[in-house]
Amino acid sequence: MTTSEHYAGTRCMWMRGGTSKGGYFLADDLPEDVTARDALLLRVMGSPDARQIDGMGGASPLTSKVALVSASSRQDADVDYLFLQVFVDQALVSDAQNCGNILAGVGAFAIERGLVPARDDVTDVRIFMRNTGQVATASIATPEGVVSYHGDEAIDGVPGSAAAVPLVFDDVAGSMCGELLPTGNAVDEVAGIQVTMIDNGMPIVVMRASDLGITGCERPAELDANDALKARIEAIRLACGPLMNLGDVSQKSVPKMTMVAPAQNGGAFMTRSFIPHKCHDTIGVFAAVSAATAALLPGSPAADLATIPGGVRKVMAVEHPNGATTCVLECDAQDNVQRAGMMRTTRKLFDGMIF
Repeated sequence: MTTSEHYAGTRCMWMRGGTSKGGYFLADDLPEDVTARDALLLRVMGSPDARQIDGMGGASPLTSKVALVSASSRQDADVDYLFLQVFVDQALVSDAQNCGNILAGVGAFAIERGLVPARDDVTDVRIFMRNTGQVATASIATPEGVVSYHGDEAIDGVPGSAAAVPLVFDDVAGSMCGELLPTGNAVDEVAGIQVTMIDNGMPIVVMRASDLGITGCERPAELDANDALKARIEAIRLACGPLMNLGDVSQKSVPKMTMVAPAQNGGAFMTRSFIPHKCHDTIGVFAAVSAATAALLPGSPAADLATIPGGVRKVMAVEHPNGATTCVLECDAQDNVQRAGMMRTTRKLFDGMIF
């Protein structure tokens, strides 16, 4: 990049995606050389500096994120997406992980930039996620062929409401266990407790809260203080590890342990999750997807108490201590889950040149 190009600025769109926000760039608008690209992005965010006072970053990892988007040459995708985490107080830009929140803005950005033609009503954008090698489909509201950010969908952690953005992923079943149901069963008995061992994006063990002597509506701090409960849950977890093709899990963070109870606030069911030794204040997105999938298995602990919507596309609110995580399950006529994902929202904040 020459000095004159630097002072001319770089085209950028700032967007909120889910509960994060950051800069969205066409890959062609940034330097091809990775070192030069990362140096520019550090300047854009104002890193390294705890306040990011000399850039657009919001002094938090959640607001110091970048999406690089380009037209895809793949047959199964419209665009390619690379997520970059710009560290706040270090001169570091990392592509070591994906971000499902920033992903929520990629489809709208691709349409706005002309990479994908808009259809009337809803436009599906197939996104190849370069960080993980997976493909996701984002469904973007495009009434009269124009992206709309206005709607009634609300997600925890974001004030107000916006247009719903369902994100559905290909090939997440058996992400770590090799199979959706690694034992081949919807229900197994482990240490005298009925469980569902399942992996639809995250390996979890689903149990009825009542079988463990709790309601499933306790605050996380109360469950964290229950040493007898935690010891019992850990014994079940250690027994399930080998059965889930995960081996000895004593030093691993999976499987997560999810206890289910009837919904309290109009959702599908309530959860309390251990990740694995501390009760989660919410529930991980893919853990929620796995739990929602378990609820569709006849006779499973979750199915016995869940409220399941009809239709082949099921939108299910999985309740947790601080609200709910909304999952999207695409099923066949027999309610077998074919693809799964989450409900997010996005909003365009500005579009212009960044310096």
